[in-house]
Amino acid sequence: MSTTFAATHRSPSPALVEDAILHAGARDALKAQIARIEAATVGLVAEAHPLALDLAPLQPGPPRLMSLGQLESRRDALALRLEDARAQLTTVRSRQDDARVQIELMLSDPKSYRWLRVSRDDLGLPGCGHWHVRPRLGLIGMLAGWWHVKISSGCPLICDSGKRRALTVL
Repeated sequence: MSTTFAATHRSPSPALVEDAILHAGARDALKAQIARIEAATVGLVAEAHPLALDLAPLQPGPPRLMSLGQLESRRDALALRLEDARAQLTTVRSRQDDARVQIELMLSDPKSYRWLRVSRDDLGLPGCGHWHVRPRLGLIGMLAGWWHVKISSGCPLICDSGKRRALTVL
């Protein structure tokens, strides 16, 4: 058994080495694309913070070295997930902008928007207040056409910030 190392192990062919280098470059490019898409998704979720976006979970799977096809499918799934999150955020922001316009219209001409109510939740604001077009002086105001926008201050039991401030000062 005096065979030498060179006799038992052959060096890989140049075509295999070149193919491995190309695969490594493609793998690195796909990993960089996946990282950019994940960073954009994280940024979008952070931007929409009080709002919980409904993102489809990805199948985690065990730790492994992914093939090029698996990396491509992972990148495509993440890209679809990011576009879905953007569409959700655009829809919600559009509804919030419509609610802001509705409040401006209510304030400018309350008589045209009788009994309309817009909540803080419709605007994407925390708390439980609302803007409500109501008659001034109840039934008399309703018959006389005296309408105004009543702005609710919210729930007093939930937002008792005076006690919290007193505790934090001590």
